[in-house]
Amino acid sequence: MSSSAAINSDSPRGFAFALSAYVLWGVLPLYMKTLAHIPPMQVIAHRALWALPIAAAVLIWQRRGGDVMAALKNPRLLAMAALTAVLITANWTIYVWAVTNDHALDAALGYYINPLFSVFLGALLLGEKLNRTKLLAIALAVAAVVVLTVQAGRLPLVAVGLTFSWGIYAYCKKSLPLGPNQGFTLEVLLLSPFALAYLLWLSVTGQGAWGDGSTFDILMLLGCGPVTAIPLLFYANGAKLLRLSTIGILQYLTPTMIFLTAVFMFDEPFGPARMIAFPMIWAALAIYSVSLFREAGERRRNRRDIAAHRIQ
Repeated sequence: MSSSAAINSDSPRGFAFALSAYVLWGVLPLYMKTLAHIPPMQVIAHRALWALPIAAAVLIWQRRGGDVMAALKNPRLLAMAALTAVLITANWTIYVWAVTNDHALDAALGYYINPLFSVFLGALLLGEKLNRTKLLAIALAVAAVVVLTVQAGRLPLVAVGLTFSWGIYAYCKKSLPLGPNQGFTLEVLLLSPFALAYLLWLSVTGQGAWGDGSTFDILMLLGCGPVTAIPLLFYANGAKLLRLSTIGILQYLTPTMIFLTAVFMFDEPFGPARMIAFPMIWAALAIYSVSLFREAGERRRNRRDIAAHRIQ
């Protein structure tokens, strides 16, 4: 298969990788809910610390460890990686707090809004053009947030926090001149000393770094590494083998699974304001998806026209 064909088509292997990533992210609330009795910052520290061996092992297997070693000697690249590490830590913290404090619906809302925020960010910071369809989708998402704000008397901070932290993280990540696996490894490498120091401090001061010290808690906290690293690595490899429009649709799977889990398993209240706001978000995403597919279709037609012209 030519490189052009690979770019313009979906690989079954890529689809399997991406689908696995989004499903794993979708069931993550069930995992995190079992750790609700442990403070979120402790969970985040374990996520960063135990994700490092897995990420490092993948790089060693790929023989790309030298990329990270070179990055450690580049002050500008280190500063960029430190920023993305702070942003992903903020996102993880908000997410874990939300799930363990009965705000999983707000987390779902945040991840539903995120694709639209990324489109807005691209227009604001990169000068990307917004057509009327995308503007309508963004307007609907903003209106949904207004509905929730009026009902609660305050901004839905969890949803807004997740949207901003992940959206800005994704934007900054694009500017990081490293492959996705190398970038993630560098991020957790920078976070690990702080995570280890924090957990040691908790242990020394008797505040507990392993939950209640039971075998179950210890295993679940150690498991925070794989459940953090594996979906990210699956996604990084899947995204390279799929069209942007396919990724754009698949990304709705995770917040949908979180939404269903919150309503039907966690019994979180789905009141009148949410009954209005969520359909508005779903309508916005449907409109955005139509625009995405139209743009993809136009690009394919343009490529065919160019190829036909070259043949002539």
